[in-house]
Parts: sequence; structure tokens; C-alpha cells
Amino acid sequence: MKKLKDILHAIPVQEVVGQLDVEVVSLCFDSRLAVEGSLFVAIKGVHTDGHLFLDRAVELGCRLVMVEVIPDVKIDGVTYIMVADTAYALGIAASNFYDNPSADLKLVGVTGTNGKTTIATLLFNLFDRLGYHVGLLSTVQNQIGDRIIPATHTTPDPIALNRLLREMVDEGCDYCFMEVSSHAVVQQRIAGLRFAGGIFSNITHDHLDFHLTFDNYIKAKKKFFDDLDRYAFALTNADEKNGAVMLQNTFAHKKNYGLRSNADFKAKVIESHFDGMLLNIDGHEVWVKLVGGFNASNIMAVYGAAILLEQETMKVLTALSQISGAEGRFEVIRAENGIIGIVDYAHTPDAVENVLSTIQHLRQKGQHIITVLGCGGDRDKTKRPEMAAVAAKMSDKVVITSDNPRTEDPLQIIKDMEGGVPADKKKNVFSITDRREAIRAACHLAQSGDIVLIAGKGHEKYQDVNGVKNHFDDKEELEKTFNEQ
Repeated sequence: MKKLKDILHAIPVQEVVGQLDVEVVSLCFDSRLAVEGSLFVAIKGVHTDGHLFLDRAVELGCRLVMVEVIPDVKIDGVTYIMVADTAYALGIAASNFYDNPSADLKLVGVTGTNGKTTIATLLFNLFDRLGYHVGLLSTVQNQIGDRIIPATHTTPDPIALNRLLREMVDEGCDYCFMEVSSHAVVQQRIAGLRFAGGIFSNITHDHLDFHLTFDNYIKAKKKFFDDLDRYAFALTNADEKNGAVMLQNTFAHKKNYGLRSNADFKAKVIESHFDGMLLNIDGHEVWVKLVGGFNASNIMAVYGAAILLEQETMKVLTALSQISGAEGRFEVIRAENGIIGIVDYAHTPDAVENVLSTIQHLRQKGQHIITVLGCGGDRDKTKRPEMAAVAAKMSDKVVITSDNPRTEDPLQIIKDMEGGVPADKKKNVFSITDRREAIRAACHLAQSGDIVLIAGKGHEKYQDVNGVKNHFDDKEELEKTFNEQ
């Protein structure tokens, strides 16, 4: 438990009605979780406003509320704390409540459209192999050492985030590597955290359903770096045109990495195969288990961050040659009949292009590429035709299907995608609503040596249909189909 006055430390409070010298047993922003001794923080969210649920929180025993507007009619015995931005204040309050755990380990955040999960996971695996106790906060899973905690969001809410960080500190973690989504930055989920460093991978077309414009999306990513302090490092991708933009206003120590551009940490791909590639990293040849130029870039982000975290170069390079990437990121599954299957999380136009470009580079003469591709419902609709266009241009055959339709009609999503298919490619594009059948169809279209790419869901073990998450695993379905052939 903490005193309310201690939880409010460093929060710009505008007005208080009531007592501050009281104990707080928990924080919540969901009124249904309020209990006696809770501090309920009323957040103005995308779909609802927590200020509408003050009475419900009080009915459940809560007598401490944080608001942006103190109601005209106050309830006796309730303490009201007014701040300008409750979302920002919640982040600081959560850090204070859990004794500021981000200051007790080295927390490194990774942001960008593509590559966040791979970079964060590689860093976790690398530092684990280097002998440290490490934490991970990622889209695939959260992890404290060997203990795996299921992830529900790319970046958890501030209360869950600080609770996890406190567990990491209490269990002896030296480092934590976490994905930082643009939503999390805008919604102040990382407010109050102290980062030892920030990494930027790239930025491409995504999440415009939330940010509305690409400029807003860039600003959201940039704010993460703007808020880093002078004791942190800011590591950016020199090959990405918006990489330098991220560093414009940061106080952090600025460094970059790249394959094509002059950079502080430089690499070149010497050989590339389906089971790995040979890189020259700052003059040292290293074999890694990942594939593709985009993964070479991810590896350089990891290498650069490790050096900036004062690790020994040769130990880092040796460990990099031994570790694997994240689940559902260019996972290769081979069938007995010679077909090569690849499962990848690619769910943006740029990610689809990167994966297909890698496959084109690796394939031998006579090998065909068959791509299975869907787009999520209730998300950015403008990328649907773009993703289909990329797949149609870079594949020999494409099967358009469902991803997570959520509350949308799968047929309408598919129709949106079909609108991007060039006229001269339509004969090689098929639409099958059922994803399981789409995967089976793609495998039956393939001959020995051909490559079947299943894009979009990667590590996910479910398909979201009308709010119900049914078990579905692309890798599992692909292996099942291969075994039947």
C-alpha cells in the first residue's frame, strides 16, 4: 500500500477536494475493478469516458478518484484529484505505486511499424545467452526469465506494465526489452517510465484508422524519442528516410545502424539462404539463423543496442550466431514432397513486400511463389488494396482470404483487397473466405520446390470473428496440410 500523497509525486495536480493522507491499496481505470481503497482514474478513451462511471466506482467502495473535471455534485467522503491529463497522470501514478521499477533495471524500448517483435525478442535472447536475467514485453508474449506470461497488447496499460516491471526487478532482472507501439505513446501508457535506450526500426503505412494521417503516425513514434533523457541512447535506422526525423529533438545519445547507408553500426549481406545468412558486421563475418535484408537490419539494431549497453563485441557476435528470432517471423516449414512453407506476421504493404522480396531473392529457377493473404477487420481499410497489389505483383499465384475479420463481413474485406489487384494479374488471384481452406488450396497449387507464403497472422493462435477468438494457428494448419499430401 502507498499513501495517496506519495502516489501523486511528480503529477501536476490542479485541485484537490478531500484528504491526501490516506492509503491506496490499488489503482484502476476500469470502474468494475474498483474496491475500497482503490484510486479510480477516469480516462477519456477512444470508445468511452471514464468520468461517466464515477458513481459506479464509488458504489463499489472507491473513495479516491482522479478526474480532469471535478463534478458539480460531489459525493460526501470522496476525495477528488483534478489533473489536466488523467492518462498521463495514470502512468506516473502507476510508476510511483510500484516504486518506479523502470529506474531499477535497464529498460530499452523498440518502436517502428515492422521489426519491433523481432528486435525485442532477439535482444531478450541475446542478453539471456550473455548470462543476464532478462525481461521481455512483446506482441507475442511477455517473459520474465524462463517464465512466460501471455500478452494481450503490444504495450500493456500503465498499471499492468509497471506491475510486470516490478516483478522483473523483484526477480533480479538486469534488463527489460519492450515493444513500444504508437498507440501506447499517444495513450500515455509509457508515461513515467525511465528508458535506458530507444530503438527505431522503420515506419510505413499502418494504423491510420487510429492516427488518421501518416504525419500523426510519425509524430507518435517521434514523441517516444523526444521524451528520452540525456542518459539514454537513441538508435535509429540510417536506411529509413524517417530515421533521422526521430532524432531531431531528443536529448539522448544519438547513433544509427544500416546496410546501405553510412552508419555507426554497419553490415553487409554476403550470402543468403532459407536457413540463414552470412553477414559482415563491422568487419567481422557472422552466420545468423535469420533470413532477409529486413532481418539483417533487425540484427544490426540488436548489435548496435548491445554495444551501446556496453557489451563486448566478440561475445555479442558469437551469441548472435546462436540465437533464433521471434515466433511467426519468417518461419520455414518444409514438406516431405519438397514444398517450402513460410509463416510470417507481415500485415502491412511494406512488410509483405519485404518478405516477398526476400523469397524472390532466395528462390531458384523454376520455383513458384504462392501467397495466402488476408487483412484484419475493424482496422485501417486503406492498406487492403495496397497489400493485395504487392502480393499479386510479386507472387505467381495469390489466395486472398480472411485474417481476423472481427466485426466486419469477411466478403467485404476480401472485396476491398481485390480492388487493388492489377488487371493483368487477376487470373492468378483466387478468393477463398475460409482461411483453413485457403491454406489447403495454396498447398495443392504448389509443386515440389515451390514456396507457399502464409502471411498476416504469424504467431497468433486464434482467429477473431465477431468478438469470439477461435483457435487457429497458421503454422499448425500448414503442417497439417503438408502431412496430408
